[in-house]
Amino acid sequence: MNGKATNLALITTAQVLALSLWFSGTAAGPGMVREAGIAAGSAFQALLTGAVQAGFVLGTLVSAVLTLADRYDPRRFFIAAALLGAAVNAAILALPAGSDLAIAARFVTGAALAGVYPVGMKLAVGWADRSDTGLVIGILVGGLTLGSASPHLANALGGLDWRLTLATASLAAVAAAGLIGLVRLGPRHAPAAPFRPVAALELWRNRGTRLTTLGYLGHMWELYAMWAWVGAYLTASFAAWRGGGEVASGKAALATFSVVAAGTLGCVAAGLLADRLGRVRVTVWAMAVSGTCCLLAGPAFGLHPALTTALCLVWGVAVVADSAQFSASVAELSDPRLTGTMLTVQNCLGFALTLVTIHLMPALVASAGWGGAFALLAVGPALGCVAMLRLGRSPAAARLAGGRG
Repeated sequence: MNGKATNLALITTAQVLALSLWFSGTAAGPGMVREAGIAAGSAFQALLTGAVQAGFVLGTLVSAVLTLADRYDPRRFFIAAALLGAAVNAAILALPAGSDLAIAARFVTGAALAGVYPVGMKLAVGWADRSDTGLVIGILVGGLTLGSASPHLANALGGLDWRLTLATASLAAVAAAGLIGLVRLGPRHAPAAPFRPVAALELWRNRGTRLTTLGYLGHMWELYAMWAWVGAYLTASFAAWRGGGEVASGKAALATFSVVAAGTLGCVAAGLLADRLGRVRVTVWAMAVSGTCCLLAGPAFGLHPALTTALCLVWGVAVVADSAQFSASVAELSDPRLTGTMLTVQNCLGFALTLVTIHLMPALVASAGWGGAFALLAVGPALGCVAMLRLGRSPAAARLAGGRG
């Protein structure tokens, strides 16, 4: 259990297992709606998903202010958070389908995951070195991406029993806690700095981490809105091509799974490239491609499904390929004693922004159509490119990717 590869494998597996708590609500939602006979089913499902996002934002905010990810053994913090999330998620099984308390439980689950996602990255960074930091974090984010795609596959295959889905996720989180208990702290793990409530502000005071975070916010402006709405976009586009809503919906669900899952390859490939070519270059390339796809989504609407899906597959790869590189950059530019807190603050800001764009999309689609709505998302990666190019011209770039920028 002492080797780098073994510890990274344990961390990655535990991260993916624990984060199944995040995706389980999306997968269980349709079954809960059917059993409860909820008329406004789409609104209930949106609340199930949004509650986790909102809980995660609050959880990361509290963790960042109290510097929890750095003040305590990250393994114990991860274990406690995973077990709390598993218990609260499992509690939904005792509630009637469609209960308002299920929304509250999902909120607490999201708050618990604030001790899993950024803390898992901190543990991984402790084992990475200058030659593979981007790849290591890219693999972790790739696991998150694959998990995000899984509900679309379940729905395409007719859905799963919602109780089985939630129970399996809770058991997976318990297993994750057990695996993290086997992990050793890596050689790059640094003792925590003295507690200062204002330590979280260091992310913004440091010019390098500030520019990286601005790039990350541009990326997040687009990412989760695209993930949340590309399925509806594909369904509407397929129906516009030939009609036949049910057939279009089934094919679109499979296409949506493929599009989101394709991002897993993007995360790993970008990690390899960023460690060799530089983080600035790779993040700018990825945002330029994904921003272009935002602009092409309108003209591609209603074309032959193969053409629309091909565009979305490219988009699915590019839209998340750069995600891990922003985290890797913050890890490289931060005080090693505050790495966990800096990653937590970055996540807090990014996921807070996603709450805005996800809920803006319906109004934008209604007023400007799919093309106009997705074109507005292109503003994020455009501004993100500006921030990262400025970072590339700063002295801080010499500390990225072993001096490659």
